[in-house]
This record gives sequence, C-alpha cells and structure tokens, in this order.
Amino acid sequence: MTRTAATRRHMPTSPFKAPAAPPTPETFVVGDMVTDDQYGLGRITGVEGETAVMVDFGARQVRVTTPFSKLSKL
Repeated sequence: MTRTAATRRHMPTSPFKAPAAPPTPETFVVGDMVTDDQYGLGRITGVEGETAVMVDFGARQVRVTTPFSKLSKL
C-alpha cells in the first residue's frame, strides 16, 4: 500500500507565516525591452505562447524558453 503526502493547511491562528504563493510567470509581448544576465539588453521579436520568446540582442537572436528566470522586463 502506497501513501501520498497530504498538503498542510495554514491555520489562521498560527503564529507562523503562511507559505508564499508560487510566483506568477512573467508574460512578454512583441516590442518589450528586456535584459538578460548573459546577453544584455534586447527587444522581444516573437512570442510562442507561454513557452518561449524570441529576443533580438543586437548581435544575435536568441530563443529563450520558460522559466524566464534570467530574463526581466524593463
């Protein structure tokens, strides 16, 4: 018999902080200015739903897939 872990509920009277909600994924539209840790400043040239974006960094075009952890909107 296998057991599954139950999720813990946060009690309103608990002295501890409630668990943080997962961060919402950032959404991009064509034309947004972005910055990346590795490539620098760029502009969104294409959006493939919520899975990937095409970014023009001047010297090169890069397809960035989710999660967009290193890509931030300016």
